[in-house]
Amino acid sequence: MPAVPDPVRPRYLRTPDAAVHLGLSPRTLEKHRCYGTGPVYHKLGGRIVYRPEDLDTWAEQGLRRSTSDPGKGVVHPAKRIDGYTGPVRR
Repeated sequence: MPAVPDPVRPRYLRTPDAAVHLGLSPRTLEKHRCYGTGPVYHKLGGRIVYRPEDLDTWAEQGLRRSTSDPGKGVVHPAKRIDGYTGPVRR
């Protein structure tokens, strides 16, 4: 009986596939990229790609066992974290 080969895992994921991997929308992942709060990525030519291991590492920073658990790190929301609020429209 021939051995069943292991399924091939992609080495890199484009933004829509990376978003599915994390359970986020692609737009949220794009915002994380702009604000510097998301997972590390590679830019190959004009394409943005993510390694699945980097996505998992980033997501692990938000691991908690309870609401009082400080955890290992922080996964920030997809918004500016430097205090900038932008211009006020009147």
